[in-house]
Amino acid sequence: MAKTKAGVLGATGSVGQRFILLLANHPDFELVKLGASSRSAGKKYKDACNWKQTDIIPEYVENLVVVECKSEFFQDCDIVFSGLDADYAGIIEQEFADNGLGVISNAKNHRQDPEVPLVVPIINPEHLALVENKIVKAKEQGTNKGFIVCISNCSTAGLVAPLKPLVEKFGPLKYLITTTMQAVSGAGFSPGVGSMDILDNVIPYIGGEEEKMEWETKKILGSISADGLTIENIPESELKVSASCNRVAVIDGHTECVSFSFKSEEKPSVDEVKQCLKDYQCEATQLGVTSAPKQTIHVLDQNDRPQPRLDRNRDAGYAVSVGRVRKDTVLDFKMVVLSHNTIIGAAGSGILIAEILRAKKLI
Repeated sequence: MAKTKAGVLGATGSVGQRFILLLANHPDFELVKLGASSRSAGKKYKDACNWKQTDIIPEYVENLVVVECKSEFFQDCDIVFSGLDADYAGIIEQEFADNGLGVISNAKNHRQDPEVPLVVPIINPEHLALVENKIVKAKEQGTNKGFIVCISNCSTAGLVAPLKPLVEKFGPLKYLITTTMQAVSGAGFSPGVGSMDILDNVIPYIGGEEEKMEWETKKILGSISADGLTIENIPESELKVSASCNRVAVIDGHTECVSFSFKSEEKPSVDEVKQCLKDYQCEATQLGVTSAPKQTIHVLDQNDRPQPRLDRNRDAGYAVSVGRVRKDTVLDFKMVVLSHNTIIGAAGSGILIAEILRAKKLI
C-alpha cells in the first residue's frame, strides 16, 4: 500500500514540530507539505523554524520550503495535521475542509461543533463514523469530501482514558471530580510559562482549561445521533463534572487525581475496577496500526506511582497509566492518572487518528 501524503499546518510551532517528528520516519505517511504564516512562506524549514524539540530536525525536512496555510498549496495531500494557534485555526481549517481536504486539528475552534468528532483515539474512535458517513454522503451527492476531526484538550485525554472502559462495563457515571497537575509543555514555547513563574511554584490556574475539561468529557463519552451525522453530548442533568487545573514544574506528563461515582446503586469492587482497566484493549491495537499501544491502560500497584518522569513514555507515550485505585469516602472511587500531554494528549493523538482512518480506507 502506497504511503499516505501528509501536510502540517502551523509547522513552525511547538505542536507542528511534534507532528513533524512523529511523521518524519513513519512507515505509513510521507510528509510533503509544511504550512506556516506569510512571514515564513518561501523559506526553507530550517531557516523559518526555531526548533525546540529534544531530537534534531529530520534531515529531509530541513530543506522543505514552507508555504502559506492555503488549501490550494495542499491539494496533493491525503490528510493535513493542524498545529495552528486557535487565533487562526478556525477559518483556515474550515477553508481546507470546504475545499475537499481532511484536517486533523489540535486547536479548540471546532471542538464544540456537533458535526465534528472530538476524538481520543484510544477511547472513542467509533465517533470517526461521522467522517465515514460524510464521505459516503459526499460521494452520493457529488460534493467535496473534506472533513475536520478534532483532538481533545490534553488534560481531557488523560481523564477520559480510564473512564470509558469503566462506563462500558459498569454503566454511566453520575459525578466526576478531577484535580490536575499539568506539565509546562502544555503551554507551548511562546509565550509559554516563564521559568521564574513556575520554578519553586505551583500555578493554580490555566485559562479556559477547566471549562474545556468539563464539557469535552461529556462529548467524548457521548453518543452518535440516530442519523449518524452529529455527536450528542451527555446532558448536564446526567453527569456533573468538576475540574481544577494547576500548572507544575514538570516538562512532560499531566497527572490527575480523579474521583467518581457510578449512577447505578450496584457498585463494582476495587479489584473489578482494576481488572476492567487492565483488560481494556483499544480498537487501534485490534487494527494493528503502527502507533497503537500494546497495553492501552497500565495499572500500577506501587503506592507512589504513576510518576511523570518514570511512566509518561509507556508505549511511546500512547498509553495511559493509572495508580492508587481505591474507595473514596465521598464518591465511589478515586485514582491517579498520568498521560503524555504532547503525545496522546496532542500530536500523537492526531497521528493515531490518521492511522485508524487509513486502516479503514477513509484516507
